[in-house]
Amino acid sequence: MAVIRPFCCIRPAGELAGRVAALPYDVYSREEAKREIEREPLSFLSVDRAEAGLPDTVDAYDGQVYEKAREALARFEREGVLIREEEPCMYLYELTMDGHTQTGIAACAAVDDYLNGVVKKHENTREDKERDRIRHVDALNAQTGPIFLAYRARKGLRALLEEIKEGEALYDFEAADGIRHRVFRIGEAERITALIKEIGEAGDVYIADGHHRAASAVKVALKRRKERPDYDGSEEFNYFLSVLFPDEELRILPYNRVVRDLNGLSAEAFLERVQEHFRIVEPDGAQEAKHPSEKGRMGMLLDGTWYVLEAREEIRSEDPIRGLDVSLLQDYILAPVLGVEDPRTDQRIEFIGGIRGSAELERRCGDDMRVAFSMYPTSMEELLAVADAGLLMPPKSTWFEPKLRSGLFIHEED
Repeated sequence: MAVIRPFCCIRPAGELAGRVAALPYDVYSREEAKREIEREPLSFLSVDRAEAGLPDTVDAYDGQVYEKAREALARFEREGVLIREEEPCMYLYELTMDGHTQTGIAACAAVDDYLNGVVKKHENTREDKERDRIRHVDALNAQTGPIFLAYRARKGLRALLEEIKEGEALYDFEAADGIRHRVFRIGEAERITALIKEIGEAGDVYIADGHHRAASAVKVALKRRKERPDYDGSEEFNYFLSVLFPDEELRILPYNRVVRDLNGLSAEAFLERVQEHFRIVEPDGAQEAKHPSEKGRMGMLLDGTWYVLEAREEIRSEDPIRGLDVSLLQDYILAPVLGVEDPRTDQRIEFIGGIRGSAELERRCGDDMRVAFSMYPTSMEELLAVADAGLLMPPKSTWFEPKLRSGLFIHEED
């Protein structure tokens, strides 16, 4: 059973929440983060992407970046932008996007649950990204971005959360991207006890988004344990900041791909190779290609033309990994035809979140990329099956929307 507990949150002063809250640090490029901070000086990106406030000549992983992040967090507290709860609390965090609402519980999950597999993952992490967030957490002595967890839905828990929503919201704002955010403070001991019990009875929980943040929080905890051999497990560094959502409410968008060249092939030769394992289906205009309608189909943009690719029966699989559309693309086009053997390290491939739409794929193919692939989204059922089997998806298999905002909940390590 998963263990969660309340914490003494550092959070925005009520009226400033909408100005402070920022999308996760890894959604932005450095230049995008810089523009956002110029637009909104109170944006939490000043903490999460502190390099945006330094000259471009300063490397994003330079020690100055983490010191500037620490200074920004301290300044926000000093100026009253951020305040501290005096008592441990949990929070109900509701997000509404395009009429769809999902309701989560902001609390701290146990590092030991990550280590013993109660908190299940489905994706590999990159060492450089882990190292960055380890240094960030260490420098700030705080976790600033919550890990997005999922649990199998429970009626009793749903009813409890609806009851909490009948109270007065702590925060209620609409962000610049049109997503509404509501937060309710949960300080009553009996409600906290009930939430802990319900989550415990829900069984395993799953990392939906935030694998690098989770791995980094755990490694910082292991570092602190080594430094403090007399720890008893109750210390804050033994827990990591999370928001837990029921699986039935979550939406996954596709994670699309663009590749810089055709690996020395002509367009004609490339299309011939593709058709060894995929049928080219006549699309309904370009809409089916831009937004594939079913599993086993993907769109491809090559030299200004959209194609619908349909996986041939002989390459389809019931295996939880090999049967994923992103695996079919990787195993039968990206690696053998385009030479992208390791998409985590190959500089010829980039990943485009589904929220950016097909227009971004067209823009990149008109700029610095040669071919784009528009994917059918991975499902929650596929994600849970992979995690339950103890397997790992290919990198960038899922893009969750809406994204949790950073800066609304901050968990201090000590």
